[in-house]
Amino acid sequence: MSEQVHNRLAMVRAERKVSRQSLAEAVGAHYQTIGYIERGQYNPSLDLALKIAEYFGLPVEALFSLTPFRPLTDEAYGRNQ
Repeated sequence: MSEQVHNRLAMVRAERKVSRQSLAEAVGAHYQTIGYIERGQYNPSLDLALKIAEYFGLPVEALFSLTPFRPLTDEAYGRNQ
């Protein structure tokens, strides 16, 4: 069984004002695949995860993780989990 890959894709995509369709076209995926990834219903391949990270100019670990991300408010205000 494959482990769930947690992601911040929807947040980053919204912050950058990028549509699912635009991102999908840029990385060679279907726009529904982007939605499945955002909802945690599909784990991206390594190739796709790297393409998405490159598109946003971020390290892959800023977008994808095997452990849940801490809430941004915790990170911004230094709260412990």
